[in-house]
Amino acid sequence: MTNVLRRSSTPPGVGAEPPTLPEGIDLARLSQRKVLPLRHPAQWVLTIVVLILVVNFGQTLFTNPEWGWSKVGTWLFNPAILAGIRLTIEATLISAVVSFVLGIVVALARLSRNPVLSTLSWLYVWVFRSLPLILVLIFLYNLGNLYPSIGIGIPFGPQFEVKTVAVLSDLTLGVVGLSLAEIAFASEIVRAGILAVDQGQIEASKALGISRRRQFTRIVLPQALRSIVPAYVNQIVGLLKGSSLLFYVSLLDLFGVVQNLGSTYPTDVIPLLVVASIWYLVFTSVISVIQYYIERHYARGSLRVLPPTPLQRVRRFVVGLGRSDTATTAPSDRKVTR
Repeated sequence: MTNVLRRSSTPPGVGAEPPTLPEGIDLARLSQRKVLPLRHPAQWVLTIVVLILVVNFGQTLFTNPEWGWSKVGTWLFNPAILAGIRLTIEATLISAVVSFVLGIVVALARLSRNPVLSTLSWLYVWVFRSLPLILVLIFLYNLGNLYPSIGIGIPFGPQFEVKTVAVLSDLTLGVVGLSLAEIAFASEIVRAGILAVDQGQIEASKALGISRRRQFTRIVLPQALRSIVPAYVNQIVGLLKGSSLLFYVSLLDLFGVVQNLGSTYPTDVIPLLVVASIWYLVFTSVISVIQYYIERHYARGSLRVLPPTPLQRVRRFVVGLGRSDTATTAPSDRKVTR
């Protein structure tokens, strides 16, 4: 018995003989055999090892008294902690909005044909992408020593001046520092999203006589947001964590409050750090949910079928369980009406 199919000498096409199976093979018997999936023993071993490590960590997490879970519940909604949370949210939201709007301006300036605008915007991005955020914040904090008063007016002529300390309050100082660094990164994200739009659509809009402003607001920006939103939301998460550096310029955000309370109550340092970690996880989770729905909204023009929301997935799972229970019900248990 040969182990290969016998090939016909006739070339493929009309009148070609179909291939024949080796002798002694029964197709009906083969069709009744159960198909077994390929086994991956290495994956099972790795899964067991990971589960053992997770269980061991969970055991130490809830059995080690040094974590102080009872104190975590006490500090979680402490008024000082809530005040730090409010400041963190305010600084993050204001900086996120300001940096996104001005990031669009800087990105358009970089894409401009004007050599002055493109050069200045490139210099701005180069400088603030190079400087650490903590350095920018500390520099702004000491800006009053360098410039006791700031003003605007005619160069080398009359100017309207105010004291720097009166203009830069603590919150303003933190928002300006966060925004200056964030604008540079936001502009690069926006510029990359704009360049990702098909140039053929821009040329078609020009051929139709659409103004440049409407080209950007109606054609370019909505398509660019598909790639801008995921990257910029990740940047907002980094901005949220970067707001913890406001503590070094005397702003008591969430991290600053935890630091102060930890120095006052040295035995509660670990529970306070756990409280800060929980709140940062909550903030990041909320941002991730918002990101999911925004991405789903802007995916309407590129996907034929939108991905289901988490609630829709849960509903389908529950409905699937109900149908499986109905399907597995024995015929004898059902009522037959005639």
